[in-house]
Amino acid sequence: MENFKKRPAAIILTAVIVLALAAAAVYLFNFRAADKQRTIAAKPALTVATARPKQLSLPVKLSANGNIAAWQEAIIGSESNGLRLVQVLANVGDPVKAGQVLAVFSGDSVQAEVAQARANLLEAQANAADAADNAARARTLESSGALSAQQINQYSTAEKTAKARAEAAKAVLDAQQLRGRQTRVLAPDNGVVSSRTATVGAVVGAGTELFRMIRGGRLEWRAEVTASELGRLSVGTPATVIAANGTRLTGRVRMVAPTVDPQTRTALVYVDLPAYAGIGSPAKAGMFARGSFDLGSTPALTIPQLALVVRDGFSYVFRLTPDNRISQIKVQTGRLAGERIEITSGLTADARIIVSGAGFLNDGDLVRVNDAATIDKPVTPASGVRAAIQ
Repeated sequence: MENFKKRPAAIILTAVIVLALAAAAVYLFNFRAADKQRTIAAKPALTVATARPKQLSLPVKLSANGNIAAWQEAIIGSESNGLRLVQVLANVGDPVKAGQVLAVFSGDSVQAEVAQARANLLEAQANAADAADNAARARTLESSGALSAQQINQYSTAEKTAKARAEAAKAVLDAQQLRGRQTRVLAPDNGVVSSRTATVGAVVGAGTELFRMIRGGRLEWRAEVTASELGRLSVGTPATVIAANGTRLTGRVRMVAPTVDPQTRTALVYVDLPAYAGIGSPAKAGMFARGSFDLGSTPALTIPQLALVVRDGFSYVFRLTPDNRISQIKVQTGRLAGERIEITSGLTADARIIVSGAGFLNDGDLVRVNDAATIDKPVTPASGVRAAIQ
């Protein structure tokens, strides 16, 4: 009976011991798990390279769009009337020089008229010479009284009349010879033929357009610039024009339009381009082109493009803290120059930023720094500039 009474106490003691051992085991397990978590947490998330922002002088560009057009276009027409075109010696795209023959009209009828005018001149000159001899003889007899003053005056008048008729005949001959020269259509200036309507065998009237040419082969870019940006441009400002095939052409502002379109609030800026090179030229009149004006340069705080991370439509960089953890900073970007990008706000010049591996990190991560892997290529500010914000 006494042993039976002591049995519940032993059971309770055993249960207490078992619970204590279980609690100790749980505590030991949790301690080891926490220690393991602390070990894992203390392990760096990534090995990274760092760099500091650099101050560079970057060019300022003003972008614009516009059309390429001829500096001046010359219209070459027919000066002859009712003549047949027998030769066309120039085609579209041909470079021509001033005075070069572009087309020839039939000159048979003109030559006949020239011959007739020359014969009339010879006749008039003969009559003038005869009248001059008669007037000279009459004047020698003036003192003798053989001829009256009225008769002598008539001989003098006949001399002057014959001389005037000879001059009129010479003028007619000159006009016919001019018509003969007009049977050849000549280029008025150096340039490139841009249009041709002349056709062999056609009979055209005076003033009919036969050719159209770009004077001097000169083209210009007519850029459209807003009224607010117009004051930043002046004559002589350098410009770069990108043709449709990607070729870059350099030029300078020749003139800024004195008026602004009241509908679009834009004005035209005329930029001289290199001389037209004919069919193979990358720039052609009527072509649309984009380009930019060089407005000088300004200092800029830049970082490697690898250091910039874009998330949710915003730009971020990761700054390294003294305890080797990273802090995410929101920044505003500007111009691109080669492998570097301008930071306009959000970052100080003394910050130490993550360059490699920035896209795999999160705010607060612990990192290991290995700056020997930093890739920071030298940059020429004037090269590789894609855009400007100023």
